[in-house]
Amino acid sequence: MTGTLSGILTPRRVAQHSKAFDLLLAGGLTLFFGFLSLAQDQYAGLLGVAMLVPLIWRRTHPELVFFSVSAVAVLQWLSGARLQAGNVGLLVALYTISVYGAVRYSRIALGVGGLGVLMATARYYGNSDWRQQITMMVALGALVFGVWAFGERRRTRGLYVAQLEERAAQLERDRDREAKLAVSNERTRIAREIHDVVAHGLSIMIVQADGGLYAADASPEQAKKALATIGDTGRASLTEMRKMLGLLKQDAQPQDGSAPLDPNQPRPQPGVSSLPELIDNVRDAGLSVDYQVTGTPRDLPALLGLTAYRIVQEGLTNTLKHAGPGARTSVHLDFGREMLTVVVTDDGRGAGVAPSSDPGHGLVGMRQRASISGGTVNAGPKAGGGYEVIAKLPYNLPAGGDQ
Repeated sequence: MTGTLSGILTPRRVAQHSKAFDLLLAGGLTLFFGFLSLAQDQYAGLLGVAMLVPLIWRRTHPELVFFSVSAVAVLQWLSGARLQAGNVGLLVALYTISVYGAVRYSRIALGVGGLGVLMATARYYGNSDWRQQITMMVALGALVFGVWAFGERRRTRGLYVAQLEERAAQLERDRDREAKLAVSNERTRIAREIHDVVAHGLSIMIVQADGGLYAADASPEQAKKALATIGDTGRASLTEMRKMLGLLKQDAQPQDGSAPLDPNQPRPQPGVSSLPELIDNVRDAGLSVDYQVTGTPRDLPALLGLTAYRIVQEGLTNTLKHAGPGARTSVHLDFGREMLTVVVTDDGRGAGVAPSSDPGHGLVGMRQRASISGGTVNAGPKAGGGYEVIAKLPYNLPAGGDQ
């Protein structure tokens, strides 16, 4: 704030052609006022030109330009040369330093301008009536202060605009960082769950392998059945592993400072069969929920059942947070021929509240989960009010899971 505006009001920020503008300004003033002064008095005219030419560099070197022009004005005062049109360069230099110069130099420039008013009054109006002297002193002082104050206002406005731009840029950076953090956190949670999803299949394979080993001699048919189960379970687990590893291209570490998951302590993984319990818990929290299942329910892969469960869980959580009191919610599972469709809707006021109070991390997580299974999630306000989440999850995971 107390430094120069050179890092804010530079040619990049002010105008692409500011140097050309300053050249035209200095050239125009020199041609008009400088040669006008030369026509009246050659020596005074040269001094006037010397006050106007440095304005070419007024924006890049505001302090140097002002004090250079002031030095020429002092030379004019000492030599007794009369005031002439080229003195307008002093006012332009004063305005420039108050806008682009350092704050401390701007204050010094105002003091120099005030001293110049006293010197000019004493030199050029010293023999006048005291009333005329005071009138000229007030007039020149008001002109100097007005030019300086106008420049200060421009500086303040420039700083304010720059702060707004920086704040908007910071908010955009924060939003991008939070979105990336949300994806990273969701990947971390999925990485923790991969043990539970795959460990279930591995446990079945180990049990079947042990049973088949013991039954190999006494019951070959039972051993064959165990081997078939091992193959089916292994292929299903491998498919889910490929989908998981396709998303988790980098190692995910806990973002909340918690200890890493202990692989020796698995936890039961929820699925579609766990939804009634989840809905009962939400009802106990005071939310009215209507749960419907259409189509023919079928056994789902562990990953797909977990995805459906998490999507419903996130949808109900958002309804509790944003829908408001008295909202009614509907959870609908449709087991179609090729995919499971999950619909979570409410009639509350979430459509008007959620966008401003929630940066969308839940939606990011739902889409990440659905993408693992090759599915999609669409969420947004309903036409008649409320909010709606629709997820389409194919039953068959693509064989080429790596991404």
